[in-house]
Amino acid sequence: MAEELVRMDNISKFYGRVRALDGVTFRVFENEIVGLLGDNGAGKSTLIKVLSGAVRPSSGDIYIKGKKVEIRSTTDAIAHGIETIYQDSALVTQLSITRNLFLGREPIKGPRFLNRMDQAVMEQVASDLLKRVGISKNIPPTTPIGALSGGERQAVAIARAMHFDSDLIILDEPTNNLGVAETQGVLRFVRNARDTGHSCIFIAHNIHHVFQVVDRIVVLRRGRVVADDIDPKKSSIEKVEEVITGMSDSELRSAISH
Repeated sequence: MAEELVRMDNISKFYGRVRALDGVTFRVFENEIVGLLGDNGAGKSTLIKVLSGAVRPSSGDIYIKGKKVEIRSTTDAIAHGIETIYQDSALVTQLSITRNLFLGREPIKGPRFLNRMDQAVMEQVASDLLKRVGISKNIPPTTPIGALSGGERQAVAIARAMHFDSDLIILDEPTNNLGVAETQGVLRFVRNARDTGHSCIFIAHNIHHVFQVVDRIVVLRRGRVVADDIDPKKSSIEKVEEVITGMSDSELRSAISH
């Protein structure tokens, strides 16, 4: 049985009178890809922002590997091994692939007080990482991010998370606005992340993409978890869509068991 990597326990978030999250308990196990699904307004983005440190919850606790932690900022989340890759990749388009991979975490050579970046090491690591995440084209690591395709940018963002040994990689709509080939590349990167010892939370409106890569599906509706153990190998896209939009308890049990 895999160990529990992350547990968000009874998380609530209020914006004035609006309840974005209502007592959500959400788990991710080691070496697991979890699909997080729900209609617009279901609470997916808020839940992920809480876990990534972008939003403080109104109540509830977060545990990493069984230890209660405080995640007050994105820096805290990164320190706890959580890396978030957003739809826009959060990359600096004017900077090179190498600089984006190491931004804020550059290796230093010589006396630290001189603060000289080890460019040769960074470029070698960048070249190796690009191959690991499936970029077969010979793209120099000095290439500006702005010259890359959408799929290649996502690959760089995923490579950054993998290199810094993130235990959990959160992908928020990573296939939005990508072509067919680039989308398949991103899905392949997600599978590769699991195979190299990482866990992932995969959020996508395209449920077909979710079914291709995840081990377990969690569904939010109106700020609450309505299903947290749907096995995509034993369910169908149609049944999960019914869970997302709303159904009776008996139909929900049928979706999970079949």
